[in-house]
Amino acid sequence: MSAFDPAELMTVAAARELRDGQSVLVGVGRPSHAAILAKRTHSPGLILVYESGTIDTDPENIPLSIGDPELAATSVSTVSLPDIFNYWLQPGRIDAGFLGAAQIDRHGNLNTTVIGGYDHPKVRLPGAGGAPEIARSCSEIVVTLPHSKRTFVEGLDFTTSLCRGEGGSMAVVTDLAVLRTSDRHDELELTETFPGVSVEDVLEATSWELKVAPEVSTVAEPSDRELEVLRSLGSKPKAVR
Repeated sequence: MSAFDPAELMTVAAARELRDGQSVLVGVGRPSHAAILAKRTHSPGLILVYESGTIDTDPENIPLSIGDPELAATSVSTVSLPDIFNYWLQPGRIDAGFLGAAQIDRHGNLNTTVIGGYDHPKVRLPGAGGAPEIARSCSEIVVTLPHSKRTFVEGLDFTTSLCRGEGGSMAVVTDLAVLRTSDRHDELELTETFPGVSVEDVLEATSWELKVAPEVSTVAEPSDRELEVLRSLGSKPKAVR
């Protein structure tokens, strides 16, 4: 087994959430790394969709933005942005949404707008983009973000996206663990920890009293194949700390 860092394990764990044959609306950054990794390893039939209008794209390199020309050049079809939202996303024709965030609360709601007050923020973030519609329209949501009390907060500074659409599920992949929605609770629950991370470590890094599944498993380390493909993508995911 090759050596790996927390950023790589986080990306690999997120990629494993995607299944062969699914359609997934992908955000830029780590979601793109993970989705492309999934397509090139265990899910070759994964259909990558970007909100700019590219459907079933297969980029050689990590896209710099949703407007990266390579997304259109390697797609099976390209439609307008309104078509993506009005015809594909909102009617439920896309299975999964893959998002990042700056803050998340116990119910899985996300903030990608501001840190601090809206009128005079400490940090102004990229904003909503298509995230609110993605979060409410896809039956499955995968979110990646670093795990700390700054990101896992009791109350969001701004609610950008209300997640878990009608009866949907959510997986949150961090640099410490995987959390999922549970039928037992109307909130996130710790289900898996990363190698060398204890349940107590995760609880300490969360601002609320996090629910813990009856059985917490350990995320499998990346395989040599997963690391080889991830490192071949040409742009390493940013460190999580």
